Amino acid sequence: MITVHHLNNSRSQRVLWLLEELGLEYDIKFYQRDPKTMLAPQSLRDIHPLGKSPVITDGDLTIAESGAIVEYLVERYGNGQFIPAAGTPERLRYRYWLHYAEGSAMPLLLMKLIFSRLPKSVPGLIRPVARLICNGVLGRMVDPQLKRHLQYLEGELSKSTWFAGNTFSAADIQMSFPVEGARSRGGLDGHYPNLLKYLEAIHGRPAYQRALERGGPYELLR
Repeated sequence: MITVHHLNNSRSQRVLWLLEELGLEYDIKFYQRDPKTMLAPQSLRDIHPLGKSPVITDGDLTIAESGAIVEYLVERYGNGQFIPAAGTPERLRYRYWLHYAEGSAMPLLLMKLIFSRLPKSVPGLIRPVARLICNGVLGRMVDPQLKRHLQYLEGELSKSTWFAGNTFSAADIQMSFPVEGARSRGGLDGHYPNLLKYLEAIHGRPAYQRALERGGPYELLR
């Protein structure tokens, strides 16, 4: 039996979604973030030394990292579902988006989150200075880069219905988190109709809805 070690409001939500798309049975062990630090609890380190989510266990295997989990589940249990055929241009795009999601998109969104929240966490006397510095970093570096990435993603979705082509794949599950993050805090608005259409499409998938029912409320940090 596959067990998903599921941290609330985290990347592990898309692992639940993939399992639902694959029609696999699985268990969930729930973990809650510390309300002050928003970090995962110490108990998650009992499963994996880094104490991060998502993590799954499948028999004697413990697998961390979203992309590795997605690849493992699709290759072991997918029977050819949700992955383009080998040797096709779509397969190359599939692999690219699996890596892009965490390698390029999420670091920028994490920087946006950190520099947006940092002024609120420092002592009041230095808060104006912290806010000035953070706003400078956001305005000169983070926000322009986020805009460039959103324009890039918008253009890619003008070429095909889904990220790897015109057929839904696990790459779309992997890409869901950064696109939802951009909608929450990265400037994704009505200027990007293809990305908004993509979000509407994934939110309407029955497996996505079932994953929300199993995993509980899902709200990205802001």
